[in-house]
Amino acid sequence: MSQLTKLTLIFSLITSIILGLLFVRFSDLAYSHVFVFFLLCLGFACGLIRYFVDKNPVIGGSCSSIGGELIMDYSIENSKDIDEDLHSRQLAVYGRDTMRRLFASNVLVSGLKGLGVEIAKNLVLAGVKSVTLHDEGNVELWDLSSNFIFTENDIGKNRALASVQKLQELNNSVAVSALTSKLTKEKLSDFQAVVFTDTDLETAIAFNDYCHNHQPPIPFIKTEVRGLFGNVFCDFGPGFTVADVDGEEPHTGIIASISNDKPAFVSCVDDERLEFQDGDLVVFSEVRGMKELNDGKPHKIINARPYSFNLEEDTTNFQAYEGGGIVTQIKQPKVLEFKPLKEALEDPGEFLLSDFSKFDRPPLLHLAFQALDKFKSELGRLPVAGSEEDVHKLVSIAGNINETLKHGKVDDINPKLLRHFAFGSRAVLNPMAAMFGGIVGQEVMKACSGKFHPLFQFFYFDSIESLPTEQMDLNDFRPLNSRYDAQISVFGAKLQKKLEDAQVFVVGSGALGCEFLKNLALMGVSCSSQGKLTVTDDDVIEKSNLSRQFLFRDWNIGQAKSSVAATAAALINPNLNIKDLQNRVGPETENVFDDTFWENLNVVVNALDNVNARLYVDQKCLYFQKPLLESGTLGAKCNTQVVIPHLTENYGASRDPPEKQAPMCTVHSFPHNIDHCLTWARSEFEGLLEKTPAEVNAYLSNPSEYTNAMVNAGDAQARDNLERVLECLDKDRCETFQDCITWARLKFEEHFYNRVKQLIFTFPEDAATSTGAPFWSAPKRFPRPLQFSTADPSNLHFVMAASILRAETFGISVPDWVKHPKALTEAVDKVMVPEFRPQEGVKIETDEKVTNLSAASIDDSAVIDELTQKLEQLCKTLPTGFRMKPIQFEKDDDTNYHMDMIAALANMRARNYSILEVDKLKAKFIAGRIIPAIATATAMATGLVCLELYKVLNGMHRVEDFRNTFANLALPLFSIAEPVPPKVVKHRNMSWSIWDRWIVKDNPTLRELLQWFSNKGLNAYSISCGSCLLYNNMFPHHKDRMDKKVVDLAREVAKLEIPSYRHHLDVVVACEDDEDDEIDLDIPQISIYFR
Repeated sequence: MSQLTKLTLIFSLITSIILGLLFVRFSDLAYSHVFVFFLLCLGFACGLIRYFVDKNPVIGGSCSSIGGELIMDYSIENSKDIDEDLHSRQLAVYGRDTMRRLFASNVLVSGLKGLGVEIAKNLVLAGVKSVTLHDEGNVELWDLSSNFIFTENDIGKNRALASVQKLQELNNSVAVSALTSKLTKEKLSDFQAVVFTDTDLETAIAFNDYCHNHQPPIPFIKTEVRGLFGNVFCDFGPGFTVADVDGEEPHTGIIASISNDKPAFVSCVDDERLEFQDGDLVVFSEVRGMKELNDGKPHKIINARPYSFNLEEDTTNFQAYEGGGIVTQIKQPKVLEFKPLKEALEDPGEFLLSDFSKFDRPPLLHLAFQALDKFKSELGRLPVAGSEEDVHKLVSIAGNINETLKHGKVDDINPKLLRHFAFGSRAVLNPMAAMFGGIVGQEVMKACSGKFHPLFQFFYFDSIESLPTEQMDLNDFRPLNSRYDAQISVFGAKLQKKLEDAQVFVVGSGALGCEFLKNLALMGVSCSSQGKLTVTDDDVIEKSNLSRQFLFRDWNIGQAKSSVAATAAALINPNLNIKDLQNRVGPETENVFDDTFWENLNVVVNALDNVNARLYVDQKCLYFQKPLLESGTLGAKCNTQVVIPHLTENYGASRDPPEKQAPMCTVHSFPHNIDHCLTWARSEFEGLLEKTPAEVNAYLSNPSEYTNAMVNAGDAQARDNLERVLECLDKDRCETFQDCITWARLKFEEHFYNRVKQLIFTFPEDAATSTGAPFWSAPKRFPRPLQFSTADPSNLHFVMAASILRAETFGISVPDWVKHPKALTEAVDKVMVPEFRPQEGVKIETDEKVTNLSAASIDDSAVIDELTQKLEQLCKTLPTGFRMKPIQFEKDDDTNYHMDMIAALANMRARNYSILEVDKLKAKFIAGRIIPAIATATAMATGLVCLELYKVLNGMHRVEDFRNTFANLALPLFSIAEPVPPKVVKHRNMSWSIWDRWIVKDNPTLRELLQWFSNKGLNAYSISCGSCLLYNNMFPHHKDRMDKKVVDLAREVAKLEIPSYRHHLDVVVACEDDEDDEIDLDIPQISIYFR
């Protein structure tokens, strides 16, 4: 409950009691009447206060619908703090300021068919203040093809009213309400953004004019999905300011030199490429010598290059550059002038293009949607699927409109395309609704926050290539009185049957998986007795999942994701034949996902969040020649890839370069950005609180076995392990909480004073390298030791977090006083801190190529022997059964002090090196390696993938019909292209690609296998299984194996254990051409079937 809500209730109660007592004092009415009067006073006081509260646009409540009017429900708190556990992934995309603007925004969504409900879902998950659902129509069976909210029980109910409860369940902090009466222009002034999904042009123009001219302007979005065609129009009014056009962090560079020239030449260290562009404004800081640039004023860049640039500035008379300096980009706001809908229809300007193979399509679709609107206004209905008469009428209208156009007249109105457009014009397909729901949901958030560049102003899209390639009978489009009738009106009943009979494997049921399961259920995939959808995920639901993974609710936290998701998907479509598993897909579960399982699949849909798992599934799909639909998101970006046997390259054929890792010496001794500090901090956390206690337990569980292993290893790592175990159980052992305080205080001294003192003693500020260059030159930053002070809250916070976690590892109870600064200060003051003196000859690693800081020594073995003896003696002093409790880092629990300690470690280290510190949330993103994620990008990606699924299950499309996509909703950018074909190897009359696997049946002998290759004109000179050689023609004794079965050789020579579910084994064969032994051939994998 918010502070304001508490005050309201308290004030109302006091007011009512006073009025009630006065009434009793001066009245002779019965007490029952007085009680009624008391309640009336209470309600009146609450209402009066909330009336004034609701005048504040940042504060509001939940809504409901009574008689078609908007009624406020005060159960929702007015003042919202950001729930970082819930919104952490979204915060990583938007930041706090944007989230607060969203929390203050009231949004109208008009039209609650499939598209409207997808938009509303994304807005509710994002956490806007309120979403008002407007629809005057009732649910029809037709709607069940695309709306995941509706069930057959809702047919005949008002769409808006039927949607409120289930959308409200997605986020109780958002006020979801219904408006069922006719919408008036004046009503739009209640909202910060309005969206219309099913409105004719005449009404839309009237509403848009009102919004455009309103003060302040009300951002207006009109969008439609008609079969495989869709559009979006945005008008955010005149003078709309975009505060952040792309959402990226400001680019920075570390300066290496600055010239005294006109224009000045600035070079930066080649640590990372600069991302500056000509015209960017930058500011300088920490520049030594040429201090004139440290004025905090913007400077303009020209001639930007990968590691240097010029300044549009004369530095001839500036002081000479001496060293140091950071250059940082200033992100500039952008003002956009939107045109109203009526004007934009006549002169649309440039369209946002998505597919360059359809560069001429947007003007045609701009015309087609206007023609469709006129068709509906003249006939009072949309075209009927399969009606050639309606197609002719629509083409005629389009031609007439085209003749009257002043701008953008179309040369060819393409009757064939308009035929498909007419047939599907009544249908809202779920994949299209999901895709456009993501796009439009993001545009609403841009309108409410000024974060990211809006769509300016028209976007048209079609996926006409998703249609079946074969000629269809017009009767195939006729409705069957089923929930799939809308989809049948576009694709026909034959493809619908293929969808229902499909065997599908969805790998993962997180954000992508939830969207996929919803989409597949609505499409009718695996919804017959012959079909089956298998979903697996070994993860459980956490609170942070709820802002994107919309099939989960707060009462599902801790439950298996796949189980909850499967149950929810079955509620969307009761005919869904779904099986949920809780297994990770990998080598260890090949007894679950065996050969028969993979062979029976029609398609695999990946919904994974890591590359290694994707690569494993990709290899399985390659091996069993199964289509794979791949997708992923990163913040506002998303990508999709379709992998089709023999038509496209596989997922693993093209890989992103590995992420650049900072050198070990940089992280440990020479950090120059906060990422280095946080990487070090997490490493220290895990070393002190997880790895060392785990090593202690490993030793205590079996001291002799542990010490023998260390003695046998005899290396620097073994020595380090023993030293850490001994230190933890001896010098650093804690028995009371005061011991934990002492440990934490001394750790502060060690990390932030002693080590820095030693570093700058070894390498003084004027130190030089072997070449005579200054040692402390960019990117190195000269550090300063930190003096601990109990007057510094950050110092105390470090001690508090560290001591609490240390106590946890030793099983020591934590007193309440540790959270009180005064008591904590008193405890810290008791700690005796020994004086530190730097030592000569201490080696500090400076080689960036070194990956292990444990220095080997010639006397490691002797030291290890000594350490084991000390541990043996120390072990006798420990309590019986003593064990430590290792702490595994958990980023998503803000009460466990894990991030408190990591953030404190990182910020104190940043302070050592004069690096800008970060708050705990930013530290959590970096140290926790949180992948930024938002529901809109997820929805769009899954919609695009499911458009490819139509093609995959139809089974007759060419490679040029498929599409891969990269999109960035922040810009917005849509890049759609055909997939790349696989590389084909040709030899004689044969050809093969990575998709081919040569199968040899009937359990051949080695001689029969060699003959099989000889029949192909190939000389197989070497055959191996795993790492063992079964045959090589250079070894005479291998000829003795000729009449043995290959499978028996594998068991005998390679010691291969073949599980009962496996019917074959794979061997690698090296071949050369029979006629030219100089030609070595890279042939496909060979599978020997023996059962």
